[in-house]
Amino acid sequence: MNSELHLRRLTVDEALIRLDRYLNDAFIAGLPAVRLIHGKGTGTLRQAVREELKTHPLVKSFRPAELEEGGNGATIVELANH
Repeated sequence: MNSELHLRRLTVDEALIRLDRYLNDAFIAGLPAVRLIHGKGTGTLRQAVREELKTHPLVKSFRPAELEEGGNGATIVELANH
């Protein structure tokens, strides 16, 4: 399973549906962390993704990506332990 999900060019609704499915699959696959690529743009998608991550039951923590990880265009998510 890929540890990266690309959400650029999706509507917020499309992105959140894919995000939920992806986080479930990543958790089942046993991935400890994943990178979400939402792009920089207007920040709307980034904000919606991070709001969703705040309450998602499979998310232990998340943080903005470092510059070498994608900077403002990505978010790093640590998944909950099995």
